[in-house]
Amino acid sequence: MAEPTGLTTAPIIYPDCDGQPMTESDATRDYLLYCVEVLQLYFKGRPNVYVSGNLFIYYEEGNPKASISPDVFVIFGVSNRKRRSYKTWQEGHKLPNFVLEITSRSTQRQDEEEKPRLYASLGIEEYFQYDPTADYLKPQLRGAKLVEGRYQPLPLASTPTGLP
Repeated sequence: MAEPTGLTTAPIIYPDCDGQPMTESDATRDYLLYCVEVLQLYFKGRPNVYVSGNLFIYYEEGNPKASISPDVFVIFGVSNRKRRSYKTWQEGHKLPNFVLEITSRSTQRQDEEEKPRLYASLGIEEYFQYDPTADYLKPQLRGAKLVEGRYQPLPLASTPTGLP
């Protein structure tokens, strides 16, 4: 009979919340929820499209610090079901195809510098930023597509009134 070594492996915890407020303002929260709801309605008939937001996405098994929590995201090729968190290794290693960050005073630098680098390294195909107050981004909505590992800005489209 083997003698116990006294070493036990503690289970790895992947938190589903971080104790931080969801957003810093009503406007940010309202746009985040609105975007998630609109995208859920748009993809309603597609059972293999998952739309969510402000949910931890863990992308490295065994490392709970390797996570992102985009404001809004869409993942193609996984079931549309409710989750407390999203672990890529349980979902066929699928990461978001689309991410939208609602930019604010406290997140502007991260949304413009850190997140695009990380999202590009993870292979997230489309990265958008929206500034509900128009205080931090000009234009208010920016989109980029991943091309050869780097985000390339998407061209602006004008509305019939000429507004970008």
